[in-house]
Amino acid sequence: MSSDIEIARSVTMKPIGEVATKLGIPDDALDNYGKHIAKVDGEYLKSLKDKPRGKLVLVTAITPTPAGEGKTTTTVGLGDGLNRIGKKAAICLREPSLGPCFGVKGGAAGGGWAQVVPMEAINLHFTGDFHAITSAHNLLSAMIDNHIYWGNELGIDSRRVSWRRAIDMNDRSLREITSSLGGVSNGYPRTDGFDITVASEVMAVFCLATDLADLEARLSRMIVAETRDRKPITCGDIGAAPAMTVLLKDAFSPNLVQTLEGNPAFVHGGPFANIAHGCNSVSATTAALALADIVVTEAGFGADLGAEKFFDIKCRKAGLTPDAAVIVATIRALKMHGGVGKNDLSKENVAALETGFANLARHIENTKKFGVPVVVCVNKFVTDTDAEIEAVIRLTKEKAGVDAVLCTHWGEGSKGTEELANKVVAMLDAPREAPFQPLYPSEMGLLEKVETIAKTLYRASSVAATPAVAKRLAEFEAAGFGHVPVCIAKTQSSFSSDPNMKNAPEGHVLPVREVHLAAGAEFVVAVCGDIMRMPGLPKVPSAMHIKLDENGMIEGLS
Repeated sequence: MSSDIEIARSVTMKPIGEVATKLGIPDDALDNYGKHIAKVDGEYLKSLKDKPRGKLVLVTAITPTPAGEGKTTTTVGLGDGLNRIGKKAAICLREPSLGPCFGVKGGAAGGGWAQVVPMEAINLHFTGDFHAITSAHNLLSAMIDNHIYWGNELGIDSRRVSWRRAIDMNDRSLREITSSLGGVSNGYPRTDGFDITVASEVMAVFCLATDLADLEARLSRMIVAETRDRKPITCGDIGAAPAMTVLLKDAFSPNLVQTLEGNPAFVHGGPFANIAHGCNSVSATTAALALADIVVTEAGFGADLGAEKFFDIKCRKAGLTPDAAVIVATIRALKMHGGVGKNDLSKENVAALETGFANLARHIENTKKFGVPVVVCVNKFVTDTDAEIEAVIRLTKEKAGVDAVLCTHWGEGSKGTEELANKVVAMLDAPREAPFQPLYPSEMGLLEKVETIAKTLYRASSVAATPAVAKRLAEFEAAGFGHVPVCIAKTQSSFSSDPNMKNAPEGHVLPVREVHLAAGAEFVVAVCGDIMRMPGLPKVPSAMHIKLDENGMIEGLS
């Protein structure tokens, strides 16, 4: 069986100008990064502002397991399938972070015959967007410490500097550090630390901003520290936002690449879904909606995280109306939710599948709560048996009231998603049964928003917020931020905050450990359980297997 990278290299890519022509983008609107990657010029995108928007389809998934689900692969496969049946479709994905690429994943550009290419470039430095975001983030860090060093006119309490540093790599040793050691000339020693770049508020702002002016305004509003009397200090107070915008100017233009079948794909931005809002940039999505009739996008991890944040944060803030949702499931993953160990997943086990179906059923029910029609993609593995396939399709119809479609896009590309594409088009053409609506109104209190998500989507019995957390939320509301959505930071591996609670747990308590105001991104982050803003590497990271062969070709990305 060929690896993803071998499959990717077996295909002759089209010149990027030819891919752009499919969307009507002229050559003079492209800033080329070699033959197969381009950024779409911001001035050209401004000219699309008043064009009618296409239909928006979200691809989400069941709760992730080590067995795999294939959300990005399905996004690519569905985009290709829609083009195969004659639709003018584009896909929108996040850019992979170097941390997971060298940590667990080894790559995140799809798989098999449903990939975006050039996959090596996309998985590594790409167009330098993440480096620009990292540099902008750390410029602000440097300017905060520099302000304190040169007299601290703003009266910043160095114990209350909340702006940490960032690096796009998994490095647990940088989670908590002491900076500015070495004497008077090096500044004032203080406790500091690093977040991974995809958890930076700069990344969230970058992905939610509508244009460069909005980007600079959002950067200015980010809160970075407090004075001794708890007055907030912003990036605007430090004076860093204009220079940060300069660093982000080129990165802000969306990246255009292609699928293995030569169809257009925007790959831009990449906030983590278990820490931030987990969606690609608003600028890329709105550009695609102005250029294509159907846009397929993804949101990270399961629907409890990615889809909820897509609906409640991105769509609310950007004025987007999703038209349909595809929930990706695998029989292997459902059996794992049903109690089967990873080593036994290749054995037929319909009983375990029926038990684990509760996880898929809950994700379907949750997605419907937003008024979005749903179809299930059963991403086929070679070990799936006829009895198991029949069971999941039957259960999806009988217990959840929606259709499930068996898809083989990993091995067959667009041919394997043709039925799914037709099903999605039928959903888009049908009258809406209910209008799209976020889970909660903006005017609801912040703690009540957390409780609504926890009880309605996670099926928690209650939220355990310490008095300090409740006080902090009240302070955010008093400061005029009560209207913003909440962004739950929790494990992706469970509906609960405990990654070991598989399937569809009920009656658990969601502990809120701390809360942060992302004033630039315009949401409040509620940190639940033991979630980290700086991941660590596994015992045997993917970096151990990524190398150059004797011909200078990259091996180990997948």
